[in-house]
Amino acid sequence: MAYLSFAARCLILAIFAASAASKLRGPAAFAEFRRSAAALGGPVPLPTAALAPIVVTAEVAVVLLLAVPATVGFGFALAIALLAAFSIAIVAAVRAGTRAPCRCFGASTTPLGAPHVVRNAALLTAAALGLVATIRPHAGLHPAGAALSLVAAAAVAVPAIRFDDFAALFTGTTPRSPSQYRKGT
Repeated sequence: MAYLSFAARCLILAIFAASAASKLRGPAAFAEFRRSAAALGGPVPLPTAALAPIVVTAEVAVVLLLAVPATVGFGFALAIALLAAFSIAIVAAVRAGTRAPCRCFGASTTPLGAPHVVRNAALLTAAALGLVATIRPHAGLHPAGAALSLVAAAAVAVPAIRFDDFAALFTGTTPRSPSQYRKGT
């Protein structure tokens, strides 16, 4: 259970760190995320000006809580709550016919859809398994086992972060290049 907890911790920490960093890399990136969040609306009746900073603050909180061994359980719990809220917002947006792009990990033109809910469900499962695994006390990690857990987490984190690009491979769509994101073309 210790290795499962550590792998889940590394995975969820990497996901939320990449997500927060993509939104905080500059004023333009944050403005794009704010516009995307406003377009989604969502089930929570918050002013759109408040929604984006709350989301980014919560994502940073997940990273910090997971980084400190004494607060890992709280980090997993917050990650579960956020992933559930994100999934609900995506489902509500899709049902309402909103075609807003997924700005989960920065610039993207891929509209939110069922694949994003599946990705979030998988991440939610990983966070829940991590939380359950932290409940039971365990001994320290062997360095080789910790390294293997870290590699496994990275092997899942990279495709999750680059999800829209991987989805494009199977749907036949062409994602925009990073230079096109910056130029706004």
